[in-house]
Amino acid sequence: MCDNDSMDDMIEYRLKSAALSRREFGALTVGAGVASVLSPVANAAEVKGSDVDIKTPDGTCDAYFVHPAKGKGAGVLVWPDIFGLRPAFKKMADRLAESGYSVLVINPFYRAKHAPTAPEKPDFNDPETRKALFALAGGLNVQTTETDAKALIGWLDSQNTVDKKRKMGTTGYCMGGPLMMRTAAAFPDRVGGGCSFHGGNLVTDKPDSPHLLVPKMNGSYLFAIAANDDMRDPKAKDVLRKTFDDAHGHAKAEIEVYTGTMHGWCPTDAAVYNHEMAEKAWTRQLATFKTALA
Repeated sequence: MCDNDSMDDMIEYRLKSAALSRREFGALTVGAGVASVLSPVANAAEVKGSDVDIKTPDGTCDAYFVHPAKGKGAGVLVWPDIFGLRPAFKKMADRLAESGYSVLVINPFYRAKHAPTAPEKPDFNDPETRKALFALAGGLNVQTTETDAKALIGWLDSQNTVDKKRKMGTTGYCMGGPLMMRTAAAFPDRVGGGCSFHGGNLVTDKPDSPHLLVPKMNGSYLFAIAANDDMRDPKAKDVLRKTFDDAHGHAKAEIEVYTGTMHGWCPTDAAVYNHEMAEKAWTRQLATFKTALA
């Protein structure tokens, strides 16, 4: 384990080393509507959701938990992007629960601040906004991820609406992509699959690069890559594919660049939200979990 993980490097890579144009940089601003863009779930289950507080070794993590109103569902742990826990992610969690899962989406920055951790419609062109969000993300590392994953998985397994006979899933958006992989690698006997949506810095030259964890992972994974991320680092997906191939069956992955998308396109409140491609990624997520969380 490396001493500071690559969280700071991930932020630098995505928003500095990538040399985003001012237009692209501003396009990462959260701002689209939420309720009007979510497609209805066919045969949706009735769900119950509530804000929860979860004790961890480092404090109290505020989160949102939603589950089928009747019966049990496989647990899913959601790591949000740098904008943190907010209404858009709660609605996305509701939608996943309507497909039969018991979903926990967390505030990853609880050590520093209770959600909301970003201003409403944050502007990345504003230096103070960038500074504040980078400071929050920079407080996360390999150790905090594993500490949180252990506590959060344990909390999910203590809920009577979580089917502990089934494998658990985990998803990550942007900076959450590496956190998803670290969770899966740390708990391979419990986590049976996961999804990374426009994950940042999944492949680096650092000794703690997330892709090096693949041999420790089990199950099935989805990596939905933004087109402009692939343009900046086209070799990353190939390295990721080879790493999964070389794992000799421990884990398998569906790795795809989503045409016409920009980094951050999946959350429904993003200015770069791409409904068509987000729906495609959502469909692939459901397909991944259907087979992986048995």
